[in-house]
Order: sequence, then structure tokens, then C-alpha cells
Amino acid sequence: MPLYIVATPIGNLEDISFRAVRVLKEADLIACEDTRHTAKLLTHYGIRVPRESYHEFNEETRTPQLIQMLREGKSIALVSDSGTPLVSDPGYRLVSRCREEGIPVIPIPGPSAVIAALVGSGLPSDSFFFAGFLPARSSLRKNRIEQLANIPATLIFFEAPHRILPCLEDMTAVLGPRKAGIARELTKIHEEFLTGTLPELLELFQNRPKIQGEFTLLVERGEDSPVAANFPASLKQHLEEEMKRTGLPRNESLKSVAQQRGISRKQAYNELNDELRITNDDIP
Repeated sequence: MPLYIVATPIGNLEDISFRAVRVLKEADLIACEDTRHTAKLLTHYGIRVPRESYHEFNEETRTPQLIQMLREGKSIALVSDSGTPLVSDPGYRLVSRCREEGIPVIPIPGPSAVIAALVGSGLPSDSFFFAGFLPARSSLRKNRIEQLANIPATLIFFEAPHRILPCLEDMTAVLGPRKAGIARELTKIHEEFLTGTLPELLELFQNRPKIQGEFTLLVERGEDSPVAANFPASLKQHLEEEMKRTGLPRNESLKSVAQQRGISRKQAYNELNDELRITNDDIP
């Protein structure tokens, strides 16, 4: 029997397909990220099917057990707490094993915070890159943002309420005044879409007395680094213009200048020092 990958509501319980409800009712077992959370959905639709937990902490040990059930002819519906399983949620290991062993895998499409946020953001939707959650540590987070900076697609992230502010701080430092959007509490009573530049969104959240909810953050696409001929010949002049344009501090502006020129930050730093040294040598 197959493994069904069933998308469930991300907030509003009405956002589930007839097919998803039928599959959940007919399954022999529902594998849930959190059985207590999923119980609310199942109770709402009168679904009385046995359920077991399947999450990141027991995925390694529980996968062989579920595979054995599937081999024995049982059908299993995999759900996450909300949205489409495997999208920043457990399930990859199980699906991969099923494919290796020839066990049918049938996705039941439905709600996804990624798509809902994208189509409601006003940012380009022809090409997008979903990056999931960024690292918790600022240094690692900035490194990851730098890696994604020039991808020519709308960038989409998930973020927790206690990290949205430091995340916006790091994004502003690395990406400057790019257009961005934030979708909060999608499909729920307090659903909110916010748009503006990264610095504008940062200021908005800095002034909020309390930050709550689940966040999907979107940032406009990067661009290929312009050719060097479009830059001032002097890196010092380029740096000064960048600081004036973005209002960012010297170090962050230098990082941006390096990215635009397609060179490392260290190389930009060395070239800037060379220019300053030559200028100082010319002073009588």
C-alpha cells in the first residue's frame, strides 16, 4: 500500500481538500509530527484513525517501523503540524526509503505557507528560492545570507517570532535596502502582510512592543554583479557612494561593494588600503 503525503491547513481548518479528508479517513495509520496538534484537525472532521508521532527526534528509529507496515500492505498518511510535509518538516528520510524500495508515494497537494506568502507579497513570483530557516547565530546567519545574496529569484524564509528582529538586522546589514515582505499568521484571524524595504521593515518591528506569530519573510531577487566598467575606478569612491546611498556603516558597505565587484571582502579591504596608502604617499 502507498505512503500518502497529505498537506493540511496552515491555520484555517477549512483549507483542506475533499481528497485529503478522504485519504485521512481511509488510511490505516496517520503519522503526525505532533499527535496532539493533529488531533484537533482529525476531531474537526470526524476522523478516527490510529495515529503515531513521527518527528525529527524519532525519525531515524520510526522510519523502519513505518516501512515494515507499508510492506505488510498497510496505508500510511504522513502529515506535519501544518502545511505540506517535508517543507522544513520531517519526512524526507521516509519518502527516500519508500522510493528506494519501490513503495508508492502519493502526494496530496494543498496548503503551503511558502506559496501563500509569495502570491500575496507583491514580489516577483516567476522564480523563487525557498531557503527555510536561517541559522540562529548571527555570524552563521550573515554568512548564509551572503551565499544567497545574488540568486536571481525572490528569496523566501521561515522565521520564529523571537528571531525576526535580529534576522532583519542581519539582512539589512548584508543586503541593504532591498524590497521585502513579511507574511504573519497566514490564514488565521490576525493574518498580516507587511511590505517595504528591509530597513523600513526593521524599523517597524523595532517599534513594536510585542512580536508574535509565525513569519514567512520574502526578499526581492538579487542581480548579477554589474561589470566593473559601471563602477567608479576608485574603490574608495565606490565605498563612499555606497555608504551615502545605503546609510550602512563602513564595514557593511565595504562588504556590499565587494559583492558588487565580484571580489572577496578581504581583497576589497586590501585594495582599499593600497589606494589610501598611495594617496598618503602623495601628500608632501
